[in-house]
Amino acid sequence: MKIIISLLTGLLIIQGTVLAQTKEAMSAESVIETVIKKTGAKPITGTVDVIKAGDPQAKVTGIVVCMFATMDVLKTAVEHKCNLIIAHEPLFYNHLDETKSFADDPVYLDKKKFIDENKLVIWRFHDYIHSMKPDGISKGMAIKLRWENYSSGGSLNSFILPETTLGELVSYLKKIFPGQSFNVVGDPSMKVSRVAFAEGAPGSAVHFFILRDKNTDVLIGGEVPQWETYEYVRDAVLQGKHKAAIFLGHIPSEDAGMEYAAQWIKTFITGVPVAFVDCGPSYTTY
Repeated sequence: MKIIISLLTGLLIIQGTVLAQTKEAMSAESVIETVIKKTGAKPITGTVDVIKAGDPQAKVTGIVVCMFATMDVLKTAVEHKCNLIIAHEPLFYNHLDETKSFADDPVYLDKKKFIDENKLVIWRFHDYIHSMKPDGISKGMAIKLRWENYSSGGSLNSFILPETTLGELVSYLKKIFPGQSFNVVGDPSMKVSRVAFAEGAPGSAVHFFILRDKNTDVLIGGEVPQWETYEYVRDAVLQGKHKAAIFLGHIPSEDAGMEYAAQWIKTFITGVPVAFVDCGPSYTTY
C-alpha cells in the first residue's frame, strides 16, 4: 500500500509529501461537487459517477483515491481515518453497481456491512476524469510511461517512439511495471514505432478501429475478451500485417491515472489529507 501514517506526529506522509491534518470539515457531497467542477467537464447525463454507498452529508475526515475499493483499500482507509473513498471502477462487481442479484450474496453482504459499520462514503470517479482535457487517466499513464514528449498530434493515447522492436518494447514495459505479466500477440522482432494506448476496457470495437489505422504498429490495452481482439491481431500477424498488441491488464493500464488524480485533488482540497492507495492486481499469474 502506498500510504504511511506517522501516529506520533499526526501527519499523513504520502510518497514524500507531508500534509497536516486540519480541523476544517467539508461534506462528502461538497468535496465531490468541487472535484466535478474542477474537471471542467459539462454535466454528464446518466453518469456512473455517483455515490455508491454512504451518507452524502458525512463530514470528510480524509480521502482515499484508488482504482478499485477492495476490502484491503477499505480497511486501509478505516485504519487511517479516511472516510471518503474515490474509486475509478465499480464497487459491487458490475458497471452500474446493480445489487439486486447480490441480495443474498455473502461477499456483497460482508462488504456492505463493513462500509456501513465504518460509515464510509464511496464515490465513483470514472466518466468525469475521462472527460478532463487532457483525460486524467491518460495523463497519469503517459507520465508513468515517460512518453509525454512522444505524444503524436497532442494526443496522450497516441505516441511515436524511437524505433525499437516489439520485444524491446515489452522489456521496457516490464521495467515500468515490475512483477507484472503481460499478454502479447505479435512477432518480438518486428520493428515498431507508432504506439496506440487504450487503457481499461473500451471494448474490441475501439481496438479494431485503432488497429485499422495504417499508422498503428502496436496497440497497448488493458483488457478485452480473449476471443475478440486477441484473435483479430493473431490473424493480422499470420496474414503478414505489421500489427501487434500488448495487454497490460485493466488495473495496470489505469492506476497511474488515479495516482495522478490524487495529486491533482490535493491542489484544491486542502482541509483534509488525500492519499492514493494502490489496490494491487486482481489475481496472481503463475
